[in-house]
Amino acid sequence: MQKVKNYRSADCVVGGFRYNEGKPVVGSLLLGLYGEDGLLHHVGFTSTIRSGEKKALTLKLEKAHRATRVHRQRRQAGPSRWSTGRSAKWQPLKPKLVVEVRYDHFSGRFRHGTKFLRWRPDK
Repeated sequence: MQKVKNYRSADCVVGGFRYNEGKPVVGSLLLGLYGEDGLLHHVGFTSTIRSGEKKALTLKLEKAHRATRVHRQRRQAGPSRWSTGRSAKWQPLKPKLVVEVRYDHFSGRFRHGTKFLRWRPDK
């Protein structure tokens, strides 16, 4: 007998990022999907970014963050019950970057974590 997990993928807007705890590099990307109300809704995050790519990605995202003005976006729903206060400290971004993530369950937000697959510059 063999167990086969059913994974799916989704293209999500990167609405912001958080720094690694205690390090000046990106730790996770905050993911959003547009709702019927036209707002970008927070649906989860991904933190599976390769260590070798974090420094360059941090520079890219910090540059985008500095150029970001406040836009219509529904804020993150608050800190995770499993995390410390760092969950509330995030940097907003203009909704211009899109990533594809792998997930196994979605019910209004991603459950059980996501895995970063690739950037989607075509979207």
